[in-house]
Amino acid sequence: MKYRIFPPEEIIEDGIIELPLSKSLSTRGLVLDAMTQGGAVGGAYVARCDDTEVIEKALSQVEGTVDVGASGAALRFLTAYFAAKEGVEVELRGTERLHERPMGVLIEALRGCGAEIECIEEEGYAPLRINGRRLRGGEVNVDVTVSSQFVSALLMVAPMMDEGLTVRFEGEPVSLPYILMTVGMMEQRGIKVDREPLRIKVEKGSYRPFDQQPEGDWSAAAFWYEISALTAGWITVTNLKEKTLQGDKAAMRLFECLGVNTVESEELQGGLELSPSPEIYGRIDVDLTDNPDLAPALAVTCCLIGVPFKLTGLKSLGVKECDRLTALCEEMDKIGRVVEKIRDYGLEWDGKSHPVVEMPEFSSHNDHRIAMALAPVAVYVPGVVIDGCEAVSKSYPDYWRQLQKIGFRIEEVEE
Repeated sequence: MKYRIFPPEEIIEDGIIELPLSKSLSTRGLVLDAMTQGGAVGGAYVARCDDTEVIEKALSQVEGTVDVGASGAALRFLTAYFAAKEGVEVELRGTERLHERPMGVLIEALRGCGAEIECIEEEGYAPLRINGRRLRGGEVNVDVTVSSQFVSALLMVAPMMDEGLTVRFEGEPVSLPYILMTVGMMEQRGIKVDREPLRIKVEKGSYRPFDQQPEGDWSAAAFWYEISALTAGWITVTNLKEKTLQGDKAAMRLFECLGVNTVESEELQGGLELSPSPEIYGRIDVDLTDNPDLAPALAVTCCLIGVPFKLTGLKSLGVKECDRLTALCEEMDKIGRVVEKIRDYGLEWDGKSHPVVEMPEFSSHNDHRIAMALAPVAVYVPGVVIDGCEAVSKSYPDYWRQLQKIGFRIEEVEE
């Protein structure tokens, strides 16, 4: 699906955006609910998007093929869940791109706990054949430089293991706040977790029911910070909580460097007002190891407002829905910005540009965050086209409608 996008004709003065509920809290909450005796699975806290839908559907299966689509979270979390569920016999499959995303770290760790997992086509990758059984647990060493979801998947099933589980980190953990989110949610449900900088120990136990409250998605909020920065508009986002387990609350601090202030709304309870500020840094150098999902919105914003940048800690972006590092370089080149990869762990732009001789047509690379980061380019390039707009359904199905709500004009382009 292709959309041609035009910016608002007037300054955004009173835009109100109801953010989707947190995908990260939702996916973890669903799995934890499924392992809780006497509790319901799901509830008002669950975001409505592709990732949560495939997990909800899969949790009720005990045999056959489970198709998780393009969801890396579903693949990682369900691999551990099914491996630890006695009597289950399933095959986990997904899209071609998902089968290219590495799984070896998680598979080997689970096998070390007694799991029976077979890689059907290539060792270390999906599709997987899993025969669920009671796991022994014990102690495993995990390379934490690829994905925090490997650790989260192990931690969530750890209380079900006979000996509990100690996870020792190898390397610097990527997206550590997501691991801490998992730990926090487990503790809310009565599990004892002992955490040190390079080790997490989970004791054997039972989850107790917990009333998870709905909470807006800070990762999604980053794209409205981007729009506020590019339009100098006033936007109120709802559902967000400043006291949160979500690490991507860092968007508030980072976009302050790019001319966006954040204050609590006086008119809308639970709302945060994003407003323009003349305080814009001349350059930003940021280590995003803890918050790699913020990189697309930050990079595109900097390129358009002319702020050179160096973003590091992004090794995990190479194995997302697409290689986001390469994708951002390719798409920014279409508007004349020469963004360069810093090997496999970062992006850099020194302000270098080149002439653009034709109207760009962007590709989402089938990645929801790339699609959402590129859409606001229409503020500077009215009528820009994005191919693959349906990718946003993975986390934010309502994104395009909400863009229209604050004045953007969107036209479908026939292919």
